[in-house]
Amino acid sequence: MRNSRGSIMRPDPLPLSASHPVVTPLSPSVVYASETPDALDDQYEGRVQGYTYSREGHPNADVVAKRLDAMEGMPGGVVTSSGMAAVSAVVLGLLSAGDHIIGANQLYGRSLRLMKDDLPRLGITTTLADPGDVQAVKRDIRPETKMILVEVVSNPTLCLADIKGLSLLCREKGILLVVDNTFTTPRGFKPFDHGADIVIHSITKLLAGHSDVMLGYAVARDPAINDQMRVFAITTGMTPSPFDCWLAERGMLSFELRFDRAQETAALLADHLAGLPGIKRVLYPLRDDHPDHALAADLLGVSGCNMVSFELEGGRAAANIFTREAEGLNFAPTLGDVGTTLSHPASSSHRALTTAERAALGLGEGFFRVSVGLEAPELLLSVFTNAVAAATS
Repeated sequence: MRNSRGSIMRPDPLPLSASHPVVTPLSPSVVYASETPDALDDQYEGRVQGYTYSREGHPNADVVAKRLDAMEGMPGGVVTSSGMAAVSAVVLGLLSAGDHIIGANQLYGRSLRLMKDDLPRLGITTTLADPGDVQAVKRDIRPETKMILVEVVSNPTLCLADIKGLSLLCREKGILLVVDNTFTTPRGFKPFDHGADIVIHSITKLLAGHSDVMLGYAVARDPAINDQMRVFAITTGMTPSPFDCWLAERGMLSFELRFDRAQETAALLADHLAGLPGIKRVLYPLRDDHPDHALAADLLGVSGCNMVSFELEGGRAAANIFTREAEGLNFAPTLGDVGTTLSHPASSSHRALTTAERAALGLGEGFFRVSVGLEAPELLLSVFTNAVAAATS
């Protein structure tokens, strides 16, 4: 609609159509107009569904949230601007000064920094423990312990958390069990089926799958906790981009096909690497020689997922040669892409740790994490064979 001088007063309505779009429309509008103050009250007070300001919610975020809610089997999740925003919405949105949180000792690098540097600064005390040892975790519980944060499969050594044992412990002590399900995804593991209270995802990784999206997600079993996390995310501006949500929905449509293909290739790659000269060790949850093989079989069944870690002989010098010779593979600190990517924890995710601290975690200079993509398996095995030979000859 236009006034007599021709300036725009409000946008014209979209043309009516008897058909509907096959692809979800992108809705980049920051604000949404209401007809009257009473109509706005109806939205804010929940009598009608509607949008007001995109920081408080928008259609594309709701589409992604509902898809993930269905995948995890729990309604009411919140989509955030990144995976770490989701972690922060959970931890900072629910804990207060004086509370205590126990974290797994091999969390994602930035989650570790949050535990070590930022939470203590805000008066939240932290302890790191082995999530595969329930008794060790139990010894660290204090009267003020409110939360335990773990990953099903750790980054980057692929250790397993004893989710069943931890859930029983948390239920006994009245503590929230928070599970980061990014590595395993809902295709590989369902945390709520095993007693989790809150589940976190970095949608950026396997769920979106194309290295062109940055989003996170968190959902709780308790609707009141979902509301608390959502309000904190809105207040602190953890708003997801409509465009990123639109791209993520596209990626999620092919997620299960991508996950299954990458997982099959990862199992082949792990066995192949184990037979190559110059490889000190290979870590893959379904291999018999994995330290947590029995726990992996119990929790994951046949889903070994798409991550493989290994250690080269020769340290940093061999690592440099390996990445140069791994033709066609991106050396980049990410995972879940359609293409295989290589990550070197000592120079990326865990570079803030001392050499001794990395050594205690088993992260030498020759250690790599591989996120297996969708390449033809025979091509991928050939690339690794040649790169390992060049690096260790």
